[in-house]
Amino acid sequence: MSKKINNANRFILTISCSAAPGIVAGVTSYLAGRGCDIVESAQFDDENTDKFFMRLVFKILENSTHAIEEITSGFSDVSEKFNLNWAIHDSSRPTKVLLMVSKFDHCLDDLLYRYRKGELFIEITAVVSNHLDLRSMAEREGIRYVYLPVTRENKAEQEAELLNIVNETGSELVVLARYMQILSNNLCSQLHGKAINIHHSFLPGFKGAQPYHQAFERGVKLIGATAHYVTSDLDEGPIIEQSVQPVSHTYSSDELVTVGRDTETMALARAVKLHVEHRIFLDGNKTVIFK
Repeated sequence: MSKKINNANRFILTISCSAAPGIVAGVTSYLAGRGCDIVESAQFDDENTDKFFMRLVFKILENSTHAIEEITSGFSDVSEKFNLNWAIHDSSRPTKVLLMVSKFDHCLDDLLYRYRKGELFIEITAVVSNHLDLRSMAEREGIRYVYLPVTRENKAEQEAELLNIVNETGSELVVLARYMQILSNNLCSQLHGKAINIHHSFLPGFKGAQPYHQAFERGVKLIGATAHYVTSDLDEGPIIEQSVQPVSHTYSSDELVTVGRDTETMALARAVKLHVEHRIFLDGNKTVIFK
């Protein structure tokens, strides 16, 4: 189970819309008028796309007569005035996350450790895999393990079953923790903005098999990993987090693999944390992230 984190009476308001004057004043005035105290706020006006993004954390004061349900329903007046895309998230509720793996265990192991220690405020709904290798790792944590072997003939059927599991468990985020199968365009579309992948390279970089061995042959001086949202364009989705590590000619290919594993776990964990804390906004093929 997710470790308890004291986020009671903390709510996160996320907003994206076309840039316009008065948005910040309108939002903050509305909350203040309903007995709310703003404890954190960040906003960004993208002059290149003329879009506005805002993340705001507030709490309801003890002497307020307004409940969160009333505050949420009443916010529609502000939303209509500025044509906002918005949501209010309860910080006391962990995000439901489904993990997908194949045979590599380092990313799963790292996420399970951070989950167990309470570093990630999530509820892991299941671990889905096209192999049985990591079953014991999940089940010793009391987490459901679903085996969905994928072939060319059953790919569509297994992806449909994956979506059934996502819906059945109410999973809000799917994390590809070194899941070594390419998702179909249809599945990528249905998981738009709700699926994170870790790429074994500092994008753009070496594609295909044995990327660290390719890097070794080219004598690279930096290696890294990139966490990004999944899209139908393979490994080209909006980038969330990147981790790099300096290396030199003294590193063997096996040593590069070891360093690479570290960069992958760090980038993926940071990306998951940013997502579940509602700090990421999609801006076309880019991301706006309030850290």
